[in-house]
Amino acid sequence: MKAEDPSNPYAGNLLTECLPGIQSSDATLSSLLYLPPEPTDLGSTPKHVRLHDLMSVRDLHVPTLVERRLFHSIDLMVRQGYSYRDPRQASTWASVSGDATRAGIRIPQATAAAVEGLSGVGKTQACLRCLHAFGPQVIRHERFPKVIGGLTQVLWLSVEAPPSGRSSDLARALMLAWDEATGGRRFDNWLAKERIPDGMRALDEWRQVAVSGFLGILHLDEIQNLFKISSLKQRVNRAGTAERPEISIVEDRVVRWFLNLVNTGQIPVLVSGTPDGIGALTSRLSTLQRLNTAGYHRFEQFSDHTAPRFRSQFLDVLARYQYVQKKLPIDDNLAKLIIDLTAGIQRVIIALWIAAHRVAFERADDSLRLEDFITAAQTWLEPLAPAVAAIREGSPSKMAMYEDLVLRDTPFWSEFWSRFS
Repeated sequence: MKAEDPSNPYAGNLLTECLPGIQSSDATLSSLLYLPPEPTDLGSTPKHVRLHDLMSVRDLHVPTLVERRLFHSIDLMVRQGYSYRDPRQASTWASVSGDATRAGIRIPQATAAAVEGLSGVGKTQACLRCLHAFGPQVIRHERFPKVIGGLTQVLWLSVEAPPSGRSSDLARALMLAWDEATGGRRFDNWLAKERIPDGMRALDEWRQVAVSGFLGILHLDEIQNLFKISSLKQRVNRAGTAERPEISIVEDRVVRWFLNLVNTGQIPVLVSGTPDGIGALTSRLSTLQRLNTAGYHRFEQFSDHTAPRFRSQFLDVLARYQYVQKKLPIDDNLAKLIIDLTAGIQRVIIALWIAAHRVAFERADDSLRLEDFITAAQTWLEPLAPAVAAIREGSPSKMAMYEDLVLRDTPFWSEFWSRFS
């Protein structure tokens, strides 16, 4: 969409001129869909070769309504964020330099969104696919106001919160991602160190660079890593009791820095994570208000084997990828069995589909059977059985055995933030 287009509400802004046009809902679903090539020539292709072809099923991606809404949230956040940062306006540079207090300055409004879901439901893939489908990661401007030599505009950046939850590791991840995206070496002095000595100073420097580089949106994945859940031993000892797992902040300065990043509004923020991490953030009223500006997006596992969302929109598509000559009919028995064996977790469904084929390939005949899925679950996927059972039963005590299955606890976090504040 060109700047001179009268239907473009962002016309005239250099930061949005190079963005793709605003997509319709149908166009969005099409851009997010990915279907690997369907199997052909099965009769002439030996099974050991088909096994390798089968692995392309892992790339299958069928977008959901929630994902479409997430894409439009990202679209809104980026374009609205840039509407406050038109580089041709003096107020933009006043905001970049921190001098946005005088009268007449249009102060950026904070925009943020949250994506929540159990591990394996596809939330990270959805975020990344939406970002890639939205536009190129970087846009090069050979000429840019007040910048000699032009500017490399970073449209989006996706970073995983480090498992340690510490400021020095988060700063390193952000700096590495920035230099990789821009192809530059802006943070070489920091990254040359074996360990960043002052994580908070490094985070502040990264933020200033990101603001002056007109970052369109920051995606911070695995947000739960900023928090620390009680040890497995402690959770095992509490299993079957009403006592909830103890959760605390790893490094409170990191959370304060993150909250400040969200509150300033200079960089739109998208966070994604498991229920415990998102629950921690959304139980703080001011943060909840910020995250709701662009929406809360919950990715759920399939629960009903007859629901169109699973049966016609996902399973019927997956069924095209049977790498056997005698294909298995897609009926209620198979649909229900898959839900029972996987608790409806998409990543586990794909793993089960592949494992069932591996079981089938070991037989002389060239067919896929219902019992192949049962055998696959009892062998290849056997370590997942307790977690699948916990999710299927919805048992808080059993789910507490796994860090990424701990459910949100709003009363706990409300009390927690009151103490933290």
